[in-house]
Amino acid sequence: MLRRGRWEYAERTHGNGMAVIIIAVTPQDRIIFVEQFRIPLQARTIEMPAGLVGDQAGEDTLEDAARRELEEETGWYPAQVEVLLVGPTSSGMSNERIAYVRATDLRKVGDGGGVDGEEIIVHEVPLSEAPAWLMQKQREGYELDLKLWGGLWMVDRNPDGSPA
Repeated sequence: MLRRGRWEYAERTHGNGMAVIIIAVTPQDRIIFVEQFRIPLQARTIEMPAGLVGDQAGEDTLEDAARRELEEETGWYPAQVEVLLVGPTSSGMSNERIAYVRATDLRKVGDGGGVDGEEIIVHEVPLSEAPAWLMQKQREGYELDLKLWGGLWMVDRNPDGSPA
């Protein structure tokens, strides 16, 4: 935590505050979500696979981080990744910025579940049912990462609205 004048905020100290959020749909047209307990919320959350840039020694590109995090968390590996958009997550609270990354041509290479005790549960939901599934999870008491809705919009669209 830092303070500048009366402003308090959190600062990410590695990877220049960058993180990736991965939009991934399986060959069976199922979108991949992850579930995990988040300590700051003291609740289970539903999110898209995501992670910090700079977790690996040396240079870590957005694309490298997206590939690594998708495989670690879900067991899926993408043949292609495309950075779609970069911006702040909570500009009044943190210096963190995220990159939406679309991962395509996926192949299953493992079980996922994360690393270092993350205990991630992978959900593969039919794309057509995803919004209803998410709202059901919210009714069950899960916290939903609001970035999910932006990710769902960019499954088959570019940020400018053109087809993917």
